[in-house]
Amino acid sequence: MKATLYYRGSLSSCNYSCPYCPFSKTRDSSETLAKDRAQLQTFVDWVKRQAADGIELAVFFNPYGEALIHSWYRKAMVELSSMDHVRKVAIQTNLSAKLNWTEQLNPRKSAFWATYHPGQTEESAFLAQCRELYNRGIPFSVGSVGLKSAFGALLSLRRALPRDVYMWVNAYKDRPRYYTKEDIAFLSGIDPYFELNAADYSSLGQPCSTGYDVFYVQGSGLVKRCYKDREVIGNLYRDGLKGLSRRRPCRMECCDCYIGYIHMPGLKLDEVYGDSLLERIVGKERLFRNGERFICST
Repeated sequence: MKATLYYRGSLSSCNYSCPYCPFSKTRDSSETLAKDRAQLQTFVDWVKRQAADGIELAVFFNPYGEALIHSWYRKAMVELSSMDHVRKVAIQTNLSAKLNWTEQLNPRKSAFWATYHPGQTEESAFLAQCRELYNRGIPFSVGSVGLKSAFGALLSLRRALPRDVYMWVNAYKDRPRYYTKEDIAFLSGIDPYFELNAADYSSLGQPCSTGYDVFYVQGSGLVKRCYKDREVIGNLYRDGLKGLSRRRPCRMECCDCYIGYIHMPGLKLDEVYGDSLLERIVGKERLFRNGERFICST
């Protein structure tokens, strides 16, 4: 069996204070951090044991907050990247932590989803971190939220990054009809696939890999089909992946987030991202061929 696991523990705080993000306004207690550390170790130990059952895994850490400022996430990435049955370990991060530890990573199995936050860090500091990953040969993508106030900063970053580093832009969807045609054209000049993210996909009843070979794991071991679907489908440590796996059509009206809609096979987004779907990297050799898309009309 091959499966992808999204993991999110008890961590719910960040070292940045972005105004649009709720997790920038919380600070975890020492008890919460200790709980998060113990949960992650339990998860890594479970992953290690799956080799005996012939289960091949990809792991993506998408915490509520910034994980790499905590040593246990850095240790987990190194350990997972050394396991033969783990084909990939990736993480969503603001790249604020030191990266000297990445010399211990297996670069063929590691990847970074790096988010740039104008106003929280200097462009030069963020670029220095990107250069370190680039020089170490560790794959990464770079992106940011497409706020109008950040347009200048996004363009500047795109011009400063190496040409072969893909830069994505997350559409700002908190306000309807936020973008003009000119805005969309501008952002598409930075991210040629921006309009894929700007769409909301009608998903109710549509086939989806989530719950079959893609699972969203909470620190306690509870598993959901999708991070936006509140239904718990089981417990990772009690049921195992083979016990949890079955075809589950989407129960949500719309899917509007990258880590959700990429698992809808009807969108054929593997034709855009190839083997780097998880970490959102577009190779320069790939061209998108329009498959059938279910655009939400509301």
